[in-house]
Amino acid sequence: MSGEIHSVKLFGRKGSTEGYSLREFLQRHVVSFEWIEIASEETCLKNIGISDVNNVRFPVVQFADGSLLFNPSVRDVANRLGYIALPRLKEYDVSIYGAGPAGLSAAVYAASEGLSTVVIERHAVGGQAGTSSMIENYMGFPRGISGAELADRAREQALKFGAEIILMSEGIKGEFKNGRIHGQLADGSKMLAKANICATGVEYRRLELDREEHFLGKGVFYGAGVAEAPLCKGETIYIVGGANSAGQAAMHIANFAENVVMLVRGSSLKGTMSKYLSDRVTNNKKIDIRFNSEVTELIGDEFLSQIKITDNKNKEDENVDAKRLFVAIGGRPNTEWAIDTPILRDEAGYLVTGPDLLLNGKNPEGWPLQRQPYYLETSYPGSFAAGDVRHNSIKRAAAAAGEGAMAITFVYRYLNEDFDFIVKHTK
Repeated sequence: MSGEIHSVKLFGRKGSTEGYSLREFLQRHVVSFEWIEIASEETCLKNIGISDVNNVRFPVVQFADGSLLFNPSVRDVANRLGYIALPRLKEYDVSIYGAGPAGLSAAVYAASEGLSTVVIERHAVGGQAGTSSMIENYMGFPRGISGAELADRAREQALKFGAEIILMSEGIKGEFKNGRIHGQLADGSKMLAKANICATGVEYRRLELDREEHFLGKGVFYGAGVAEAPLCKGETIYIVGGANSAGQAAMHIANFAENVVMLVRGSSLKGTMSKYLSDRVTNNKKIDIRFNSEVTELIGDEFLSQIKITDNKNKEDENVDAKRLFVAIGGRPNTEWAIDTPILRDEAGYLVTGPDLLLNGKNPEGWPLQRQPYYLETSYPGSFAAGDVRHNSIKRAAAAAGEGAMAITFVYRYLNEDFDFIVKHTK
């Protein structure tokens, strides 16, 4: 696909977790869609042509040509839209894991310079940045741009230069031998490359509350809730978090909801949210900010109906009605695959690179080469990290994109080294 926009209709029942997952996927891939809630036999017959609503396997997806898929997975829809492909080569110059700003930037620069390039992404392009309703401090977009649109443009640009992007696939294990990076994917297939870049970013941190998983898509959502915001009309919406992602979510959802309440664990937004954004959030009459507050209980039967808010300053609890709760409290790195590899991680799981690997100016234990690791290189030669997944990285989309481009410079240096020497010393 190259920038083609599809018109899709989604028919589903209220609170469908599967329906939420499909809406989120389509939103992040800039696919225009309409969500139609089926609440009766009449609406079912009118929209799907079936009167017995209890015998329909929801959600139902209708494509532009009129064809229907009943209860499809996200992978089924992605495949129908042409987003899923198989690797064309047996070996690549560079494999990139993760299609957020860092991974997409690396793909653009690698492919444009003639390197055979493949990107492996387990879900949708854009990473956490792809869920942002509006990024206003990214250079070159004075009016701002949604994270999904920015990611889709980068995806199209990478494809134009010849990079391959493999969606709905995930690297679960890495093995390093004979100077090659052997990646094992979740479907059992293998990916072979001379060098690799880990740009897997972070996944949203959970509240770690009872029944949180049960309420996912049934009242609890993670990130900016771009696909969910239009369904919030007339409601009071609660958002947990005090950083940029929470502020962007609040501003976006305030365009639809009656009121938005931000629950911030700290005592201010200073130091966690960009000033331009905190000024807008603070001055928006539809947004109420409650500091020193956190959600300590999720209440409801099938769907979320209330949340318990704890005021840590006054040591008081309060139960409030809440149909939707959006969680944007940072993330944890996607680096489980590195546990059984020589790659060093810090205590939080982030990949350690370059100068941070050195101890009193000396290379890390087990480093096989005479030179020091390159700036974005991990503790294994030829394996690099870029973006939010990296230890001490700057958690901004522009910084991640810059690191992705920078990583390709170091990949070039690595590929031009004495490869026979590297193979001999990295078995």
